[in-house]
Amino acid sequence: MISVNGTLVSEGAGGVYGERMIGKYRVWDPYRSKFAALWYLDSSIDLPPGSVVLYLGAANGTTVSHVADYAEVVYAVEFAPHPMHDLLMVAKMRKNIVPIYGNATQPQRYAPFLETVDLVYQDVAQPNQATIAIRHLPFLRSGGRLILMLKTRSVDIRKSPEEVFTDTCMALEEAGLSMVKVVWPLPHHVDHAAIVCDLV
Repeated sequence: MISVNGTLVSEGAGGVYGERMIGKYRVWDPYRSKFAALWYLDSSIDLPPGSVVLYLGAANGTTVSHVADYAEVVYAVEFAPHPMHDLLMVAKMRKNIVPIYGNATQPQRYAPFLETVDLVYQDVAQPNQATIAIRHLPFLRSGGRLILMLKTRSVDIRKSPEEVFTDTCMALEEAGLSMVKVVWPLPHHVDHAAIVCDLV
């Protein structure tokens, strides 16, 4: 991924959400994007050119637009109607974004529109976040990567963030994923854990 004087950027046409520009580069704001926050805490995180990405919880396409500046294609899944409208507008500006109006708990409904991907990126604030990730593993190539942005308070408010994190990691490992690293993206995003795994 590209940085200019320590600032994470992506190369592409600006004006997606009023982002700041540095020459031909769009500034990727870590306060608006957990993916960017993850990179600032661990710059080894990368999006190699030519990657195929499945993005779960695309929302209004802010982060998706930056991912699309790097990737060959981004399959962007969103369920809420209002963010989906914004995502469609972003997809008109980025021809390599495939917007999918679908429920991430039911991947079988949009499976015909997908191909094998290099990265599954999940940012879905639901109680069954680990289950959602596991249901999408059939789309992830062998050796591919999962980045799960775990919103701990959405899973179980009765448990501490650390307990939710431990339970989630156990479920992912039991599903055949190998834990690479975990990053808590503070101070940009509270009560979140970025769980990075590879499919072995």
